[in-house]
Amino acid sequence: MKIIEVRILVLCTYKGYLIDLDGTMYRGNEPIKTAIPFINTLKERDIPHLFVTNNSSLTRKNVAQKLQNMNIPTTSDHIITSGVATAKFIKSQLENARCMVIGEHGLYEALQNEGLHVVNDIYCDYVVIGIDRHITYEKLSQATLAVRNGATFISTNSDVAIPTERGLVPGNGALTSVISKSTGVEPTFIGKPEPIIMEQALTMLGVAKKDVIMVGDNYHTDILAGINSDIDTLLVFTGVTTKDMYDQLKQKPTYYVNNLSDWNV
Repeated sequence: MKIIEVRILVLCTYKGYLIDLDGTMYRGNEPIKTAIPFINTLKERDIPHLFVTNNSSLTRKNVAQKLQNMNIPTTSDHIITSGVATAKFIKSQLENARCMVIGEHGLYEALQNEGLHVVNDIYCDYVVIGIDRHITYEKLSQATLAVRNGATFISTNSDVAIPTERGLVPGNGALTSVISKSTGVEPTFIGKPEPIIMEQALTMLGVAKKDVIMVGDNYHTDILAGINSDIDTLLVFTGVTTKDMYDQLKQKPTYYVNNLSDWNV
């Protein structure tokens, strides 16, 4: 993949954009100022785009509403969460699958929207885990027993820590590790940087891979998701990965910019 360092001029025109959220569009509950005109330009030019998030706790409607509240124009059709990607992946493997679920409303809704069955039965087809801020020992125990009984183990994403107003707190990857350590079974991860969510996103976007670029602030999730899927990438220094870290990256993004105002759509 050709590496071009870009600040102002853009040498390629892309027909579709996959875009991260936290650190790229907003920080916490505050929009990043350069994000709004960037999305407005995509809409004005009728360029297909999709927001790709590892957050499985929210529904597509929840995510769209959060963006709208920040004056970032979007609809539910422009959102793919790791929960949605997980549900579509499971359905592609086994229709009407019976799933034991650890997670929050967004994950439950995504599975049910695909016609999958949420059950509390250790003799189920799948154990599915997403972030659960009401996790209990009993939930982990039931999931462990189900995996030991042969259920396929799926995790929405491998993020071991997630940023909050209080600082970094345990992410879904940390919760997942309890079950994997106890059973010796590694799950199939769905979210960034894995190709599965990117394949789902490309299908929803309807644009050929060669004409798509992945935009994000986190090298280890967003940019590696693009690299792992052979998609061009744009690293923006408004979030997790800073300019000071750039030289240490073994495999560089296709492009980098300080912020999205430096990128000509």
